[in-house]
Amino acid sequence: MRLLHCVPGALEPSGNLCSPPPPRRQWSGLVEWRESSVNEDRFWGSFGPQPPPHPRRWSPHDDHIARASLSPNVLPSSSPPRPSTKSYLSHLSFSCWRNGRLTVGAACLPDHPARPGRPKLVSPKEIPQHKRSGIPLNAYMLHNLAHVELNAIDLAWDTVARFSSLHDVLGDQFFSDFARVADDESRHFGWCSQRLTELGFSYGAMPAHNFLWKECNKSSGDITFRLAVIPLVQEARGLDAGPRLVQKLIGFGDHRTSNIVAKIVDEEVAHVAVGVFWFTLICQKMGRPPSDTFKGLLKEYNVELKGPFNYAAREEAGIPRDWYEDSSINDGTKKRLSEVCDRLATIISLEQENTKLV
Repeated sequence: MRLLHCVPGALEPSGNLCSPPPPRRQWSGLVEWRESSVNEDRFWGSFGPQPPPHPRRWSPHDDHIARASLSPNVLPSSSPPRPSTKSYLSHLSFSCWRNGRLTVGAACLPDHPARPGRPKLVSPKEIPQHKRSGIPLNAYMLHNLAHVELNAIDLAWDTVARFSSLHDVLGDQFFSDFARVADDESRHFGWCSQRLTELGFSYGAMPAHNFLWKECNKSSGDITFRLAVIPLVQEARGLDAGPRLVQKLIGFGDHRTSNIVAKIVDEEVAHVAVGVFWFTLICQKMGRPPSDTFKGLLKEYNVELKGPFNYAAREEAGIPRDWYEDSSINDGTKKRLSEVCDRLATIISLEQENTKLV
């Protein structure tokens, strides 16, 4: 694995990466997010997230989670779990970790996580357009988001398990951060799945693609590229696209789904911020400038950054513009794109406030 081409003195005597100066424009909510209690608001009620009215009870079948280590808990290579079960196991694993009942451990990972029989996985070009899908626009968009969230659960746990051999260097906090990300994503998937059911559909109702996991496989041997391509590219794209998705749902008249998506987008800022924190820290300890390293990795692995960018959300998450912005775009165009994103965010905020008054 590519990581430890470090400069002398980069490690503390304990072997853990020492705390760096905070990255520039670090997300202000990072400490609070890390220290918060386990989030039990896994049901979307009449007024937003709340604990489930009928929570799943601990059963003897769950004992293996409490006795296991963190890494192998939710990445089984056989007997594909139902997505709802994977979501539950993710939450249970993080809860046990947060309560001090698990160690990081190690795992022998399969090439890909267990997948249910549906949805059928096809290439992105084979995904039917909305008009040919036979599914209403709100359910169509929500199904796509549910697929992203289910993949995000696997991506976060794969990061925990894939790089567990670096535990002595990275320390507990790295694995705690990405276990919390997995728990957040499992909650997001639960909201999407619940809403799909309310709309008369279920996850698996239409084909989906495997693009996200292919990007994960490309980064399986390089922790810097994993952090670059997943939190700083894929999840950051969610910050860019989220407001547009919310606006489409409002235009469709589905305010309940738009509120769910808006909440998910808001919580994704933390996941991008965690990626910025660890990418910056590792680059510092390797004696490499983060901006040049990020751009070099994307070029090496042929990863394309696509706008338009949500500058405000990216700045909040702590991604400096010079990491991703094309220097060939003139200042006038940059300003106009930024103004468009700001106006869109304002419109969405006003629309959401209006729905609360109805």
